[in-house]
Amino acid sequence: MPKKADSGDTTAGLLAYLFGPGDRDEHTDPHLVAAWDPALPCPARTPDRMTLSTLGQLLDAPVDALRAPKPAEHVWHTSIRNAPTDRVLSDEEWARVAAEMVHVAGIAPHGDVQACRWVAVRHAPDHIHLVATLARQDGRRPRIRGDIPRMHTAARAFETALGLSPMSPLDQTASRAPVTGEKEKATRRGLTEPARATLQRAVREAAALATDTADFLTRLRDAGLRVREHHNPTTGTVDGYAVALPGDRADHGTRPVWFSGRTLAYDLSLPRIRERFHPTITRADLTRAHTRIREAAALLARAGRTQGAGDVAALGDLLTVTAAVSPTTLRDQVQAAATRFEQASRAPGTRTLQGTARTHFKAATRALEHAPRTARAGGAPAVLNLLIALIEAVEAATAWHRAHDHHAQATAAAQAAALLREAATLTRAPARTTTPPRTVRVTPTPARGPATPPPTTAVPPRPPTAPHPALRPGPGPGPAPGPTAGPGPGSGRSR
Repeated sequence: MPKKADSGDTTAGLLAYLFGPGDRDEHTDPHLVAAWDPALPCPARTPDRMTLSTLGQLLDAPVDALRAPKPAEHVWHTSIRNAPTDRVLSDEEWARVAAEMVHVAGIAPHGDVQACRWVAVRHAPDHIHLVATLARQDGRRPRIRGDIPRMHTAARAFETALGLSPMSPLDQTASRAPVTGEKEKATRRGLTEPARATLQRAVREAAALATDTADFLTRLRDAGLRVREHHNPTTGTVDGYAVALPGDRADHGTRPVWFSGRTLAYDLSLPRIRERFHPTITRADLTRAHTRIREAAALLARAGRTQGAGDVAALGDLLTVTAAVSPTTLRDQVQAAATRFEQASRAPGTRTLQGTARTHFKAATRALEHAPRTARAGGAPAVLNLLIALIEAVEAATAWHRAHDHHAQATAAAQAAALLREAATLTRAPARTTTPPRTVRVTPTPARGPATPPPTTAVPPRPPTAPHPALRPGPGPGPAPGPTAGPGPGSGRSR
């Protein structure tokens, strides 16, 4: 799978990294497998004929020859990686892949002798790196808009031709991960995660609970975020927003670093958030939260493609709020589950936002805003009943994604279910469920054919070992940062 890496302005520095030992000596036998010139010597294997410095100069020559100003970031860099279960490809097979990828990306179309200069570097058995400079040899700039979607299409063909593991189609719904500069800035400030990650979590929590636009913006401010509204110049209504963390500034401290909702995540734009608003519910709905979740899980298991896409989005909101109101002893596990389920909440394609399952999930979400009162009244059994219902719902989402070939989302949902099971074991109380364990069966859409997902059951009860006091929840988390990790150069999961 291809993965676009950061653009850059230093060809020599990138080559030094790719041909070097790596950050942790993980690079083995770095060498060229393909290049714009098939006869180009490899700096690693024939250093007497080619050095890294000379290779960098050759790549940069068309850029230096431009009559127009040199691009600010003239280095194009992409990695292509196999799945861990795939066989090891030969250099010749990787060369075929590299030539096709730069062709479809618009870097070097087949037979174009005036195309951009590029190289393919292999320093591990399972992946290669493509490096090109963004200036054609005839002095023009290449057209590379939409390069990654086209490369993903080419990757699907290679999966079939080379017998590799098929991956999910590119759905363009993943959250944007913090870039290297953001992570380094967080480290300098002594933060445990970049501002982008903290803001994503805070905005998602506010969106899950808000009843209208004004309520949403108020919740953002109450969470301690700086908020900037964008108003339609004609009507004066709010049609967008941006958020910033207090103290997070750019340009030597002269201005805040603002993030619009759409840049934080695919589903955090204001129009998407407005789709999630749900009216305030009655107190009676609170006592039925776990029952509603179980009913919604059964409906999700039978949902079609567009209906299920709306249902898993509502389930993602429910998990976000559950993490915020969970007792202190469970919060880390539930927060991790909610974070992992984010990808599963964004199903590719269209979705409908009507239906009983989504209504049940949203009603339970609103009910959990009062969960501290509930936990004091019901104690550990009430918390465990809620967790069991959530496990059933998340496992129903896992099966639904599998039935529709959403491989990445199914994996994320399965991992979230495992984390919820860990949280359930921490309650130290027997399960008091009102319904027996149920096996979820998914009815796929007719066009997909039969599907046979694995059986899904409720979490089994644990025998008590001692008297158990009621669990009291701690204060809900605000946008406090939590630990995160990001890949270093060349270590992204790509193909």
